[in-house]
Amino acid sequence: MFEVNCGVIIMDESVVQDVLGLYEENIDKLDISAKEKGALKKSLKDKYRDMYYDYGDAIGVIAAQSISEPATQTTLRSYHRAAGIGLNITQGLPRILEIFDARKAPVTPAMKIYLKKEFNTKIKAINIASSIKETNLKHIMVLDSLDLGNMTVEVELDKKLIDKLSIAPDKIVSAVKRKIKNLNGTIDGNKIIFEMNKDKVTVKDLQTLRFKLREVHVKGIKGITHCIVEKTGDDFVLYTLGSNLGKVSKIEGIDISRMVSNNIFEIADTVGIEAARTTIVSEITETLRAQGVDTDVRHLLLVADTMTQSGDIQAIGRYGLSGSKSSVLARANFEETIKHLVEAAVAGISDELNGIVENVMIGKTARVGTGLVEVAMKTQTSAKVDENNKK
Repeated sequence: MFEVNCGVIIMDESVVQDVLGLYEENIDKLDISAKEKGALKKSLKDKYRDMYYDYGDAIGVIAAQSISEPATQTTLRSYHRAAGIGLNITQGLPRILEIFDARKAPVTPAMKIYLKKEFNTKIKAINIASSIKETNLKHIMVLDSLDLGNMTVEVELDKKLIDKLSIAPDKIVSAVKRKIKNLNGTIDGNKIIFEMNKDKVTVKDLQTLRFKLREVHVKGIKGITHCIVEKTGDDFVLYTLGSNLGKVSKIEGIDISRMVSNNIFEIADTVGIEAARTTIVSEITETLRAQGVDTDVRHLLLVADTMTQSGDIQAIGRYGLSGSKSSVLARANFEETIKHLVEAAVAGISDELNGIVENVMIGKTARVGTGLVEVAMKTQTSAKVDENNKK
């Protein structure tokens, strides 16, 4: 419906006419007077005309103002409890900065996971959630202790919990050996005794081993620290703190087509840059509207298109879009002024003065709006006005 064409956002005219026609049909069905119907139709057409940008308008400046000014009114430190289930997700200005700065990973990565119809039951949803949530050894043990007589570390497991999660003790030993080298593990009922393959083992070695054992990953997907099930309508939805689209999508029963993540780079790597662009728009829209800000989506579309037009996600900053501009003066105007001017002087780089910033800096009319017009023609009306003025 929307596209960027030569820097100007336009709307497909055929779509617009379809929408206008549908709107007028619904107005005609209303039980109101003909005068009121005419006023409604006129208000729609007027609103549509007001949304048009003229050729040559500096839409980048308009988009920047329309987003940044309301963004300054958002909460500086805000957290959203996802679906009221106690998972704090970063919102407000910090979230907006995360997106526009194109940070590799959000402070609070999160996912919203839907299930296929045949798996959409409470029991199956809980089982899938337990297979997703990261489980370390410290989560399934009762206690760990040092046996200074045999110089070993003993770990007592929670029998009910490992049975519930279907984690066999021998798999725990295998996971530990993959993580920590030169170590032997012996299973003794609900206990696992770990012994180091060293000639001389000190108490300090055992203490270090003890803390390492606690962090060994034994089940689930690394990085997903919470996974909670909540019923939304007819669906059992999984909310996670932590994100890993690639591995979660391989789990049986997951509806990949409806899976959502707030990690934009992960989406770009897993699904593609178009999906990342859509996520940028939806995440900014959701964040702004949560703060009571209703910015026109066309401004957000322009920013998202600009950030992803190269095929990669670029930040709006010195190391992204602003730092990669071809104009020396435009780069110097943003940040690191001396650095850009010195480098340009040493390399003998010239500035063609094609953009807005560099023309404003030197007091020249920028080639936007009326500045696009180089040749003007007197119309018959304007010629008569000139004659009258002479008289």
